[in-house]
Amino acid sequence: MTGNTRIPTTEITGVYGAVLKRFSRKMFGDVPEGIGVLWHNRPVLKASMGLGQKSTKWNACDKDLKTYAHMAVASLIGCSFCLDLGYFQAHNEGLDVAKAREVPRWRESDVFTPLERDVFEYAEAMSQTPPTVTDELSARLLEQLGAPAMVELTAIIAMAGMSARMNVALGIEAEGLSAACGLAPLAQPSSRAA
Repeated sequence: MTGNTRIPTTEITGVYGAVLKRFSRKMFGDVPEGIGVLWHNRPVLKASMGLGQKSTKWNACDKDLKTYAHMAVASLIGCSFCLDLGYFQAHNEGLDVAKAREVPRWRESDVFTPLERDVFEYAEAMSQTPPTVTDELSARLLEQLGAPAMVELTAIIAMAGMSARMNVALGIEAEGLSAACGLAPLAQPSSRAA
């Protein structure tokens, strides 16, 4: 636990709390501090977790692309918890961790395909305020992915933005999930990255 949250954690209690703690320990090895922060407003916590769980059943878009897009949003927004979790999940789901490790420096890295680079560009363009998505980029992705996958990818990116912004605003930070798996630290972009 980092102890740096802007809203102090609260005790997770009751039957639902016991189930949530058991699930968290099974999935992460511990109960992430953010759950103790969100426990202050259980409807928000349940809605956030419920949407996240439902989205894992979506299968129109490649899982790797969705994971990389989520991590790109987290990197742009600065959500260390989301990046740590994304890297941890990539490892646990058998995705390419060498690529996941490089997401924060995708522009400089040579491990990504042109499609993955388009996904990163789209994720970042969607995450700007206001969004900077272009017709050309959308058309390129639509041609490569098809409409169902494009809609799914867009929803995943939007959800990633919501989660990352909420975590940053609440001061929820990385808790070493990926380090606990023995994963190398995430690559850092150089100062010349755009």
